[in-house]
Amino acid sequence: MTTNKTDIAAREEEVLAFWNENRIFEKSVAQPAGEESPAEYMFYDGPPFATGLPHYGHLLQSFVKDAVPRYKTMRGFRVERQWGWDCHGLPIENIVEKELGISGRAQIEKMGVKKFNDTCREQIFTFVREWERIIPRIGRWADMEHAYKTMDRDYMESEWWAFKSLYEKGLVYEGFRSIHICPRCETTLSQSEVTEGYQDVKDISVYVKFPLADEPNTFLLAWTTTPWTLPGNAALAVGADIEYVEVTSEGTQYVVAKERVADVFGDREHDITREMQGSDLVGRAYTPPFNSYVNDNSLANRENAWKVYAADFVSTDEGTGIVHIAPAFGADDLALSERENLPFIQHVGMDGVIKPEVAELAGRAVKPKDDPQETDIEVVKYLARKGLLFDKQKIEHSYPHCWRCDTPLLNYATSSWFVAGARMKETLLQTAEHIN
Repeated sequence: MTTNKTDIAAREEEVLAFWNENRIFEKSVAQPAGEESPAEYMFYDGPPFATGLPHYGHLLQSFVKDAVPRYKTMRGFRVERQWGWDCHGLPIENIVEKELGISGRAQIEKMGVKKFNDTCREQIFTFVREWERIIPRIGRWADMEHAYKTMDRDYMESEWWAFKSLYEKGLVYEGFRSIHICPRCETTLSQSEVTEGYQDVKDISVYVKFPLADEPNTFLLAWTTTPWTLPGNAALAVGADIEYVEVTSEGTQYVVAKERVADVFGDREHDITREMQGSDLVGRAYTPPFNSYVNDNSLANRENAWKVYAADFVSTDEGTGIVHIAPAFGADDLALSERENLPFIQHVGMDGVIKPEVAELAGRAVKPKDDPQETDIEVVKYLARKGLLFDKQKIEHSYPHCWRCDTPLLNYATSSWFVAGARMKETLLQTAEHIN
């Protein structure tokens, strides 16, 4: 079966043929002989990855990137339009890992970083021909024959020069903060990258019993949607001005926020036996659900651990009004830890695997891609055996995943390098006023 081209398509192909045969684009950039050199209009194109096919997003911005240089050319400027290829980063690495049948940093280092990089270089241009076909076909003028590549040495050296310049101006610093990491890629993600990967998932949430040190039959109840962080518990947080109550149910006393009693206890028989302010609970000591670090005398600030602290981020909108604090796995948790000099318990490595110190769960990935609830279920079983499980619930919520490999991300306190954008804010805003 043959398909007849429309008049529009035929006309487009005629124009393309005319451009190519007469090298119209090249002539628009070339300086006419004997004439004064025209002003340069600098055009820098953020390059696409050479590992993927062009899609709607690429084509949409291509029209803008074509229209502006054409306009400037018509205004008398000389506008070079060099195409580029983004060759770096995890997109190509993920492809090569699948082809080689390996996964993660450790296996890459075992086979050899140079061998792995060479394989990436060999396979980076899988879809170049498709790009070279599509971009001219939409009418965009670009010099694809002399495209630059981010893996070229001169390009990489320019990147290092830019980084060095920022560093010499005091605009680069190493910081320690809670950010999202991908345990499979073993790398941090920027905030913009995290927003690209949210998915609605089902998870397990638990209501955990924390026995008071001086009243073992009275439990502080805390709720968490990340049971795997419980071995890293360092404190509990309450709202100083929130009203709390002691509730007796089935012969056991529990402390929760007054506003949360109905939701927490539901149809269980219960009686409120005492009322108190959050400030009355501050300083009370309790026993954590995991004792992996309780007897570790080398743990810095251990004397401040496993006590109740006041925090302004505690609310009664959900949970129990008492928050489990794991400084290594949350921004609020880390901030409270720094303010109160709490111990920093990071029982999970950058690869997302629980460390040997937590004997009950050692070697388990906390959010395995093929079964993200697996380790949380083991934590629930552990709590039940220890008599520390009050309740468990299935919840559906939006959870961030790696946009490159689809692995669930972890909120993880780690060191990384940052550009001090805030210090340049005023200059950036003033400069933006002159940008059209």
